Amino acid sequence: MKKLLAPVLILAVVAVVGFMPGGKKLKVFISVDMEGVAGVVNWEDVSRTGKDYDLFRQLMTLETNAAIQGALDAGATGIVVRDSHGSARNILPNKLLAEAKLLRDWSGGPLSMMEGIDESFDAVVFIGYHAKAGTPDAPLAHTMSSSTIDDVSVNGVSLPEAGINALIAGIYDVPVVYCAGDRAICDQVKGLFGTVGTGMVKEGIGTANLNLHPSKARDLIRLGVRKALEDLDDYKPYKLEAPYTLELQLKQRNLVDRGTAYPGAVKKDDFTLVYKSDDMMEIWKAFQGMRN
Repeated sequence: MKKLLAPVLILAVVAVVGFMPGGKKLKVFISVDMEGVAGVVNWEDVSRTGKDYDLFRQLMTLETNAAIQGALDAGATGIVVRDSHGSARNILPNKLLAEAKLLRDWSGGPLSMMEGIDESFDAVVFIGYHAKAGTPDAPLAHTMSSSTIDDVSVNGVSLPEAGINALIAGIYDVPVVYCAGDRAICDQVKGLFGTVGTGMVKEGIGTANLNLHPSKARDLIRLGVRKALEDLDDYKPYKLEAPYTLELQLKQRNLVDRGTAYPGAVKKDDFTLVYKSDDMMEIWKAFQGMRN
């Protein structure tokens, strides 16, 4: 009996600590939006003043938990969740799985929906994400702001929020391995990243959505995140080649005129601002400055 004790203890420690093969720890960053959560279809659903907002913030929290559980199943030893919708105070802290840390509210920094990411992470997961502005059959499609922004592109590549946030992760050499949301965003991230796990929890039909049952959506996310992390070597950070040219297309002329106050911003036409840099972080600092 004593001879078996040491091996059993070693196995127990490995199971609890959760190292990746080869002894490497697995650290996962989860950015969570709300428009892409199963069941959400109307702006009222994601607004703090909406009648059903409390229901959908619970479903948002549960989808986040599914992603956390999938990461834990894959051996994650560190998980940070970034609440990335609206006020950034949507996920219910007391309902979140205790193994994850939660980042709430905005600091005003340039990382925005990716605040908290750094080179210590091994993978990024997107939950509740949605398609870019102007996408057909994608209710609630927008890019950062539904009221002010028509399009964001870098080096001629039009980007959804998932693309913007993947480029931020790429600054730190961290790949996006999984994205859950509607069919449109799943198609868009595949087109941008190539190899990426996706979880289609709903499909747009005009301004309507055909949704999975929330429990089925959570099962899909949990299993999808686990598989993506188990196949981590298949994914590469999303990057574009320097120099970088940011084009920000806005909805009102006065916003463009105001945006030119940001140092280096140039007015391309009545609705478009341009900013160039060799530094991707400077691109996103300019983006925040030009749109505010």
